[in-house]
Amino acid sequence: MLDFLIDIDSQIFLFFNGLHLPYFDHFMMAFTGKLIWVPMYASILYILFRRFGWKVALCYTIAIPLVIFCTDQLCATIIRPWVERLRPTNLDNPINSLVHIVDGYRGGKYGFPSCHAANSFALATFLSFLFAKRRFTIFILIWALLNSYTRLYLGVHYPGDLIIGAIVGSSIGYLGYRLAKSISKLCACSRDYEHQYFYDKLSIGNTAISYQLSDIMIANGAFITFAISIYSLFAWL
Repeated sequence: MLDFLIDIDSQIFLFFNGLHLPYFDHFMMAFTGKLIWVPMYASILYILFRRFGWKVALCYTIAIPLVIFCTDQLCATIIRPWVERLRPTNLDNPINSLVHIVDGYRGGKYGFPSCHAANSFALATFLSFLFAKRRFTIFILIWALLNSYTRLYLGVHYPGDLIIGAIVGSSIGYLGYRLAKSISKLCACSRDYEHQYFYDKLSIGNTAISYQLSDIMIANGAFITFAISIYSLFAWL
């Protein structure tokens, strides 16, 4: 049964990994980067300190990187060495000659589960429950899905790596959110929670436009994605 699932996983991987174009080689490589998303991560801090009192904001500011750290370490230092599943791109993996590789990037030795998928979904789950906005939840889940898919496109993870990574990350993200929320309630007064749906206003002349604070992160992420698209276009041409 296990061999059958592994074979199916490999066939699905080869199908999607084989769907590639020069433009998307540049796009996926840029999108999967970590530093390029720093501005979007920084907007999280702004939203937290605008929405909550400083004690609650500080609690969540500490909780988010701790959740991602725990997720990353669980996947990278505990599960991967125990499972020892070679990445598709690893030279010791018989399938590596069939894999589409971008810019010689092969990743590390083991790939189960995907830390990229786990960390992305840990962050997405934590923030989805924290902000509790449908529009934001859709945005951040699409971001996590696309971030995970880049790993399959680049050939460094099987679909199974991504699925299990997403499950692990979502679970830790939710548990981390519940724990952080409980702790933040103990160290803050009730007024820090009275604006569950917090809005801000942007004044343009005599017109004031109301918007959700989480829209700042959406706009930030959309702009970065647009910048990646333009960069990929010029790199391709």
